[in-house]
Amino acid sequence: MALSSDEGGRFADLLMEHEDSIVSSWTAEVAALLRGRLSHAELQRQTAELQKGFQTALAGGAQELTDDSAAELRAQLAELSSTRARQGFTATETAVSVFALKEAVLKVLDAGDGTDADTLRAYVGLSAFVDRAGLFTFDSYARAREELIADQAEQLLELSTPVVKLWEGVVAVPLVGTLDSARAQVVMERLLQTLVDTGSPYAIIDITGVPAVDTQVAQHILKTVVAARLMGADCIISGIRPQIAQTIVALGIEFGDIATKASLADALRHVLRKTGDKVTQKPSRREG
Repeated sequence: MALSSDEGGRFADLLMEHEDSIVSSWTAEVAALLRGRLSHAELQRQTAELQKGFQTALAGGAQELTDDSAAELRAQLAELSSTRARQGFTATETAVSVFALKEAVLKVLDAGDGTDADTLRAYVGLSAFVDRAGLFTFDSYARAREELIADQAEQLLELSTPVVKLWEGVVAVPLVGTLDSARAQVVMERLLQTLVDTGSPYAIIDITGVPAVDTQVAQHILKTVVAARLMGADCIISGIRPQIAQTIVALGIEFGDIATKASLADALRHVLRKTGDKVTQKPSRREG
């Protein structure tokens, strides 16, 4: 049931006239639902702003949440959803914070001289309007949560593909976990950028932490090596364990003239020999 402009104006006046009691009752309702996870002062500030938003929308003749007069209210609901998503609240907890307005308004009506049929009919219209606002909040929360998850996934992807400087002229990319297309692209971009920044002629791609190497993973590694060579850097692949070596042979994967080593230490020694640097080993205690 849609709320008529006259009915909306009536409830706008009611929200303004009983502002303090509605905000107080609304805040108490939401506080009980959130179980103290948000401070009373912050919760009261949010409900007071929403109360103003609903009042402005209804006074402007809004019958649907999509009306121009409800633009400010939509912005407030979207901001509430985004804030609650970042704070770790659920979509339900966010939506019911809006639905609780109906209970607060009903308490004001019950405290009056009585409710006639017109008032009840108008309240049903208001209830439907608030329901649509709650659903809008739910949808906004879902979008905000998806954006937050995407941002976190991107940050984790960057953290999981570090490029470190091992030696002067030598950088390394220690890979851990599955190497998919998206991650392989990040690896390539970060490695090439580091080669440019440091001017390193050698790069070690360590796959010790990669659980399995299949044709797709091998292709990603080879593409990275080729891209690095175009930048003038030689790549060495380390971390070729016996199981991975057997898999590579069984799949018929050819690394060509790319140097491969069993461990990161072996790869570093290989690079230092090529650069002419001497590798000294600290004598063990038994040799002392």
